[in-house]
Amino acid sequence: MKSNVTMRDIAEKIGVSSVTVSKALNDKEGVSDELKEKIKQLAEKMGYRFNTAARSMKDGLSFNIGVIIPERFTGLNQSFYLNFYQSISKVLEEQGYYGILHILRTEDENELELPRIYLEQKVDGFIILGQIKKPYIKKLQTVEHPTVFMDFYEDETDIDAVITDNFYGAYDITNYLIRNGHKKIAYVGNIYSTSSIQDRFLGYYKSLLEHQIQLNDDYILSDRNEHGTYIDIELPDDLPTAFVCNCDQVAHNLIAKLKDLGYQVPNDFSVVGFDNDIYATITEPSLTTVEVNIEEMSRTAVGFIHEKIRDKDKSHGRVQIKGNIVYRDSVKNIKGN
Repeated sequence: MKSNVTMRDIAEKIGVSSVTVSKALNDKEGVSDELKEKIKQLAEKMGYRFNTAARSMKDGLSFNIGVIIPERFTGLNQSFYLNFYQSISKVLEEQGYYGILHILRTEDENELELPRIYLEQKVDGFIILGQIKKPYIKKLQTVEHPTVFMDFYEDETDIDAVITDNFYGAYDITNYLIRNGHKKIAYVGNIYSTSSIQDRFLGYYKSLLEHQIQLNDDYILSDRNEHGTYIDIELPDDLPTAFVCNCDQVAHNLIAKLKDLGYQVPNDFSVVGFDNDIYATITEPSLTTVEVNIEEMSRTAVGFIHEKIRDKDKSHGRVQIKGNIVYRDSVKNIKGN
C-alpha cells in the first residue's frame, strides 16, 4: 500500500478527475451518491487520509465530534456503551472526523455544566450515548452545536435520535417464550429508569395482551434504583417460568442469583436478555437475546451529525434500527409439561 495516497491516485484508479474525487470526499454537490460512496470506499481501501488541519482552516471546523456518555453507564462491569463508542469512532474516522470521548460526571449533569470540549471549541457537534436527564437535554439545546441522541429519546419534538427498535425486539422475544409454552413470564427492569427499558416493557406487555395472558404486577421486577445502580432482584413468591430481562447484564445477574438459590437455567427457569453484548456469551448457559445493530445505528447517527453540521436546519426526528433474536441455550420448551 502506498504510504502517501493522493486524490490524483484515487482519480486515476477509478477513472475520474481529481476535482470529482475532492467533491466526493468532502460531500460537495455535483457527484452522485453512488459515485461518492464508490470513491470513499476506494479511498479507504487505498489508505487515503484527510488533511484535517487544512480542512479545518478552509471550512472553519475542527472535524471532531464529542461523544458524551453519562458516568453511570461506564462502570467497571458496563461495557455496552464503550463498545458503542468504538463503533461510532470507527465510522467517524471513515468520514474524516474524530470522536472525542467525554464521560459526563453526575455532578456536572446535575449542575448543568457543559463539557470543556465545547467551552474550548474543540468539537463541531455532539453524539449523546445513553439517557441523560431532561434538564441537561434542555441545556444542550441552548448551544449552537448540532446534537444527535443515541439509544434513548425524549418527548421533545425537535430532538434527533437513533434508537434500536426496543418495542418490537422485546415483543418478538416474548412471543418466542410463549411459543415455547411459557405463560408465567416476568419482566426484569426499572420501568421508570430509561425510555429503552420502558419500550422493552411495552413490547413484552403487547405480547402478553395478544396471547390473552393477564399482566401480573408481581412479575414486574426492578433491577436498579433511581440513580441507575443495580440492586438485588427480589423474586416474587409465585415464581414465573421465564424472565424477560431488559439487558444482558441484568440477565447475567439474575442467572447468578438463581444459581445461588439452587436453581438451574433453563431446566427450572428460562431467561432471555437484550443487547447481545459480552454478558450474553460469558453467562452460563449462553443467553438467547435480542442483538442491537450497533454498526447500523452508528452509521446512521454519524450520517445525521454530518448533515446537521453542513445544514444547521436539517432535522431527522426519531429513527429506529431493527435488531434480531440470537438463539442460544437459556430457553427451555415446556409445552406439555
